[in-house]
Amino acid sequence: MRTTLRWVGVGTHLVRGCAVASRFPTHTPVQRHAAVERWSQGLLTALGVQPRVQGEPQQGPVLVVSNHVSWLDPATLHAANGRLRFVAKSEVRGWPLIGWLAAQSGGLFVRRDNQRDVLRVVQTVAQALTGGDAVAFFPEGTTGHGPELKPFHANLLEAAIAAGVPVQPVLLRYTQPGQAFAKAARYVDGMTLVGSFGRMARTPGLGVAVDWLPAVTPNGYSRRALATQLREQMQAGLNQALP
Repeated sequence: MRTTLRWVGVGTHLVRGCAVASRFPTHTPVQRHAAVERWSQGLLTALGVQPRVQGEPQQGPVLVVSNHVSWLDPATLHAANGRLRFVAKSEVRGWPLIGWLAAQSGGLFVRRDNQRDVLRVVQTVAQALTGGDAVAFFPEGTTGHGPELKPFHANLLEAAIAAGVPVQPVLLRYTQPGQAFAKAARYVDGMTLVGSFGRMARTPGLGVAVDWLPAVTPNGYSRRALATQLREQMQAGLNQALP
């Protein structure tokens, strides 16, 4: 019964999101950010995921880097900061409803197998940061199991260096009773979106800790050195939650 109710609740919420996003052209940026934040909070509620937020997101232009565990990560971060514009792999743009919603909320899509497209997105992100936006991406490039970070891809960090804006790391850690890193939230090993959602919907007591870490000023860093510094800072935070 719990699973059925969550399927219905999330489906209804996605449709509601389309109605909200269709009005974005008439909204001010502040109104749009608030709507994205409320809708994302509602999605977590519909899935039964309880968020716990520590720290504060950086104000003003900032590049946010996050570890990547689940397809739910963008909504989880939007629930904590509706200002964020996400850089996502191009495949996300084709996901039913979710891809359209991501585009309407200011998403930027990149073909990671195309170096020329990566360079285009770096320039686009730098322009967005210079214009005062907050942009987020997942430097691992793909989802992982949770406790151990994958190697970071450093290309997009060049945008923060070029724009002269801070980079703020944020940690996402999904939990369930008895597990500091919830297996039910993992989106790995060829799992489908529907299969992952079903497993999350069946799991009682899911939570997510969102931990905003201190921002790093990129002055004097190369993008690779900056990636190393951020990864070490984030891995240290994850290690604190290990049993």
